[in-house]
Amino acid sequence: MPIVNMKQMLKHAQLGKYAVLHANVINYDMAKTVIVAANDTSSPIIIAVSQKALKSFSGTKDFVNMVKSIVTYGKIKVPVAIHLDHGEYETVLSAIKNGFTSVMYDGSKLPLSQNLRNTKTIVALAKKHNITVECEVGTVLGKAEDKETNGQLASIQECKDLAATGIDALAAGIGNLHGNYPKDWKGLDFQRLKEIHTALSNMPLVLHGGSGIPLAQIKKAIQLGICKFNVGTELLTAFTEGLVDYFRSGKYKEKHGYDPRNYFPLGLQKTRVVVIEKLKILGSIGMVK
Repeated sequence: MPIVNMKQMLKHAQLGKYAVLHANVINYDMAKTVIVAANDTSSPIIIAVSQKALKSFSGTKDFVNMVKSIVTYGKIKVPVAIHLDHGEYETVLSAIKNGFTSVMYDGSKLPLSQNLRNTKTIVALAKKHNITVECEVGTVLGKAEDKETNGQLASIQECKDLAATGIDALAAGIGNLHGNYPKDWKGLDFQRLKEIHTALSNMPLVLHGGSGIPLAQIKKAIQLGICKFNVGTELLTAFTEGLVDYFRSGKYKEKHGYDPRNYFPLGLQKTRVVVIEKLKILGSIGMVK
């Protein structure tokens, strides 16, 4: 403690009708900013790294050690889950071996039969190490991946099939997208979410692509079973905006203005603002007693 897996925090969120923030981070500074913001607001937090972002670290063990260092030396009191986002099979095995407390295996692009076989193997191994497993059904696209403006909706039967493997949380495609939402985005498909929630009443549901979803849709999604809410793009955007403001001001031309220690804090301040705003929206502030 306070490094935990997701199981109890998501169950608590289900009962309390709120959602836990999953924050995708790319470096130490961003991870520390998110964790401290959660600690300051008594909110549980899931610190995640995608398989792609792992390239910024020396592998899965390096990421785990970084988060543990922040928690230990920052005297963090709130529960923190260390989560792998969209991991392929071998990366998930590495994460389990090297101390992640939660993994998301993404076999959504594989034939369902192979996805299910791999998931069962991962679930069996994860349970031996008290690690939670999340999986995805349906396709949560991004603009860089596809020209479609809505992801593929999850099949109810496929949701049931994945749930039967023993996973702890399910990310279902309900029209959500990674990255920035296009102007012609159709919005979340609440009918499909309602059907999934009814079919899997006890399964914690996850919403990927949480950056930029309107407030009313977030609130409705939580009422219909979403208890884990993933954000990445908004955090990166906020950080970049802080740096843009600094360089536009011309301060980088002043004495030592070139030093990243003078402008990184501006980006991190904006990141913190976004994190706290999301925690408020999701209703998780004050949920750690």
